[in-house]
Amino acid sequence: METVELAFEQLGSPDNSPLIILHGFFASSRNWRQIAQRLSARFHVYVPDMRNHGASPHHPVMDYPSMAADLLGFIDRRGLTTANLLGHSMGGKIAMWLALTHPDRVNKLIVADIAPVSYTHSFDNVVLPLKALPLAEIGNRKQAETLLAPQIPNLSYRQFLLQNLILQDGHYGWRLDLDVFQRMAPNIAAFPNADHLAPFTGKALFIAGGDSDLVKPEDTRLLFPGAAFSTLANAGHWLHVQQPGAFTALAEDFLGVE
Repeated sequence: METVELAFEQLGSPDNSPLIILHGFFASSRNWRQIAQRLSARFHVYVPDMRNHGASPHHPVMDYPSMAADLLGFIDRRGLTTANLLGHSMGGKIAMWLALTHPDRVNKLIVADIAPVSYTHSFDNVVLPLKALPLAEIGNRKQAETLLAPQIPNLSYRQFLLQNLILQDGHYGWRLDLDVFQRMAPNIAAFPNADHLAPFTGKALFIAGGDSDLVKPEDTRLLFPGAAFSTLANAGHWLHVQQPGAFTALAEDFLGVE
């Protein structure tokens, strides 16, 4: 399996326990800076950009075995025996797959608003409007945001997606390869078959948004039988953005318990 070397940011003292934060689909390390900064007081925090995201290399394959292999290589290159993992959405699935396939490399696991299941939703309602954006006619981000509004009405989500729109040599373009995202999106919604794998018996915490319906405790018990489960009120899928203080407190409490 071909791997890529991940770009990353790091915060906190190398003397502290390592914590790796894994972002979701269309996101990057920059989306986790606020949480990473808070957690860096107690942990040596690494926030990598996963393949095809942020400043990391592009690759035509994007699925959980390949991204977990990238993560394992990242852990090896940092000289870490084990690490704590915190993953949101796609990042949560990457973290779960590494925990299931290499449990000896994962200390504690936090999964934010995703379960080890295959979902049926499509990302076409996101990818297709982005691909249709007339980049040659765009003079500023506000114009791009306005053009996307009919297809993607949520302002904060539009702004999140448009973080991937970059200005180079006077012209706007996507930092992402949207063709790869469109082809690989079914892999992101899915979760690999884990029937041949033993359950992860290490310490794990699933944090769900109270307004989200993506995670149910029964979806986690087969593969993560000892996992704790918490729900954040007044938060949806973007629970770390909507309730950053409560989210960080849950993470710190869990990671601080041996």
